Amino acid sequence: MLKLVFLGRLEDLAGVGEMLVPLDGGQTLSGVLAGLPGDLAAALQGPKVKLAQNGALLPPGAEPVLADGDELAFLPPVSGG
Repeated sequence: MLKLVFLGRLEDLAGVGEMLVPLDGGQTLSGVLAGLPGDLAAALQGPKVKLAQNGALLPPGAEPVLADGDELAFLPPVSGG
């Protein structure tokens, strides 16, 4: 299983803070996103959304190799004032 963590507005969109999804050996991020509802998948692929795998921030455009038990956190852009 792969644990997806949604933060900020992405949690609102997903309707949950965390989600477990089945992971077939060697599955890609693109494959995981394809199994999610279209509006959520599109938001997670936004150009300003950051991705962390097992607590380590990944570079933009990374296509991580996923393993059973991994955690992927999706971090939306931060705004404030």
